[in-house]
Amino acid sequence: MHKTIPLTLEPAFVKNYRNGYPLISKEALIDWQKVTEEGSIVTLFDTHKKFIAKGYYGRQNKGYGWVLTQNREEAIDLAFFKKRLAAAFAYRKSFFEDAETTAFRVFNGEGDGIGGLTIDYFGGYYLLTWYSIGIYTFKEEILKALKSQVDYKGLYQKKRFDAKGQYLDDTDDFIEGERAPEPLIVKEDGANFAVYLDDGAMVGVFLDQKEVRKTIRDKYAKGRTVLNTFSYTGAFSIFAALGGAKKTTSVDLANRSRAKTEEQFRVNDIDPATQEIIVEDVFNYFKYAVRKKLTFDMVVLDPPSFARSKKHTFSATKDYTKLLKEAIQITSKGGIIVASTNAANFDMKRFKSFIDKAFKELKGKYSIEETFSLPKDFRVSERFKEGNYLKVVFIRKS
Repeated sequence: MHKTIPLTLEPAFVKNYRNGYPLISKEALIDWQKVTEEGSIVTLFDTHKKFIAKGYYGRQNKGYGWVLTQNREEAIDLAFFKKRLAAAFAYRKSFFEDAETTAFRVFNGEGDGIGGLTIDYFGGYYLLTWYSIGIYTFKEEILKALKSQVDYKGLYQKKRFDAKGQYLDDTDDFIEGERAPEPLIVKEDGANFAVYLDDGAMVGVFLDQKEVRKTIRDKYAKGRTVLNTFSYTGAFSIFAALGGAKKTTSVDLANRSRAKTEEQFRVNDIDPATQEIIVEDVFNYFKYAVRKKLTFDMVVLDPPSFARSKKHTFSATKDYTKLLKEAIQITSKGGIIVASTNAANFDMKRFKSFIDKAFKELKGKYSIEETFSLPKDFRVSERFKEGNYLKVVFIRKS
């Protein structure tokens, strides 16, 4: 049973919530100390005791909870979750019907009306990610709602419960049904990915980059030498190779990246020996490339928003311009830089200012070919623009 607690909004925040803003923040509440139990239903009122919205209390790195409805009479129960899930699946009907893509997001948090929860589909298996203890307290109702809507082979989950949104390492992410094979082979625009649903925080591919990968394969890769930095399991390299790249070079600091990238090449019938896979700090590799006078026709930059190695700390907000300058120096004239960030604390306009600054400091010229944000399946709320965190810019070096 979830307790219901009335809370009062600071006057300066009332208009935002009345207009549908979904994230409940500590600063917006006069009496937030009244809530101590995650999963509590919270009803938000203005100082005149007029109802504004209803949601739940669940602490994560973004805030203190999420608004779920502006209808005071709407219960947060099984019927509520069934309704939200049904709408989400209907919105993605075309994805379910596409035999060439069998991995995509089916529920995207506040974009589909329930902040703190995402659900991804992998070839008949569903993976739920819980971002707070608060949303996890609704697990039974959400699972019932999901099972009433879909046929499934198996259900898995990831828990990101601490204040920083880090992954809590449970021994087993499997919930029920049949266990997925290891690896599970899924498709994206006809290419194959080997994914592992029960292997730590990440499964082996970031689904939000699907449109970027397809664009690299279909429009830019042919005949080019491609450097893929912060390459993880080499997904951009795979699509570049499938698009006819002359050669791909994948660089990542993680030791396991080599075996994972080799596996992705093999499941796409590409001999890993024909490509270059390097386990190295990307910043050290840039220095090596400059020293050896190496250049590439395409450089992919997709760093984490924050990363730390023994010698380097990277923050997208502070250091992306510097990173771009490193990449520009080893990109051939007329070459393409794919600059990407998932940092949610700045927008596309500011990201483009980083690009402009990097080229100006090197006295170079460039043009922007095209830009990308989140794909359709990563549905974003019009009232929560910061939820559209992905920013990708294809830059041509003049």
